[in-house]
Amino acid sequence: MSVFHGFASLLQGSYLQLFLGGIAVTLQLFLICAVLGFALACVLMSLRLLPWRAAGWLVDGFVEYHRNVPSLVQLFVWYFGVPQLLPMAAQDWVNAQGGEMVFAVIALTLNAAAYTSEDLRSGFRALPAGQREAATALGMSGLQTLRKVLIPQAVRAAAPALVNQALALFKSTALAMAIGTGEMMYVTRQIEGETYMTFQSFAVASLFYLVGSWTLMTLGGLWQRRIAVRVAR
Repeated sequence: MSVFHGFASLLQGSYLQLFLGGIAVTLQLFLICAVLGFALACVLMSLRLLPWRAAGWLVDGFVEYHRNVPSLVQLFVWYFGVPQLLPMAAQDWVNAQGGEMVFAVIALTLNAAAYTSEDLRSGFRALPAGQREAATALGMSGLQTLRKVLIPQAVRAAAPALVNQALALFKSTALAMAIGTGEMMYVTRQIEGETYMTFQSFAVASLFYLVGSWTLMTLGGLWQRRIAVRVAR
């Protein structure tokens, strides 16, 4: 069987449906983790701004754990370790909801939040002095100052790093294969095992990740140029 004929046989029928299903799960996993991770990162950055030293210590511990422990280990901790701490009824509920996807979302979200919070922290440090005082002078509360003044400006300042983090998260979704989540790499391994077309199977997966990464970089570039235009005004 020629290489080109192998590609043709993979991109039709049941194998094409498997690939499309894997792509859908990967995109779903990425989007959920990106949204939840960014929201949690904003919370973590806000906790750092509190006058309570203990809050800063907790955030530091959270960030250090997720930055220094491999992402794959974090996935295993959540999938194999955490369920043993739950009551049996809770374990049954998680399994019924699709435990692989649930724990993949939790692990990747927490990991992304740790890195994104540091990106936002760097963006926050780049802000001109006096932003908070100016907002207070306008009668804004602390929460309004964060939501309407500080966090939007920190996001703009950290835009390049946030785009890079989105790329890293997109590629990290492939790790979910290790706990049985039916994303692109899991499906690719399944098809490769059935067809023995190793090169063709992984070439299809590589093309998907390449196109996905290029798309994110393009969107990120457009977003950064839009930010630059607004700042210039």
